[in-house]
Amino acid sequence: MSFEEAIKDLGSGIIIDIEVTPGSRSVSVPSGYNEWRKRIEVKLTKNAQKGKANEQLVECLAELFGISSSDILINSGATNSKKSLLLKGVSYQQAISIFGARLKK
Repeated sequence: MSFEEAIKDLGSGIIIDIEVTPGSRSVSVPSGYNEWRKRIEVKLTKNAQKGKANEQLVECLAELFGISSSDILINSGATNSKKSLLLKGVSYQQAISIFGARLKK
């Protein structure tokens, strides 16, 4: 299996397991997949101070999936590089096709 392991279907939305690298030179959502940690990798330009990287992550995912940032919740890992995010109103198939198109090499 590949990046699909990082996405869990809840019916009303999905949970995505993400690993964030803050303070990068450029934003890359997603930037890859860590098959050992089973997490989708994301690079952000904001540093992990006062929630700036979390804000940027939520904004980038909202834009990527075409949903409001209020429909995204950081389920766990708010102060950690390994996070689980709940995206409401996004289907498992949507997530697979959007991430799949961006993660194919």
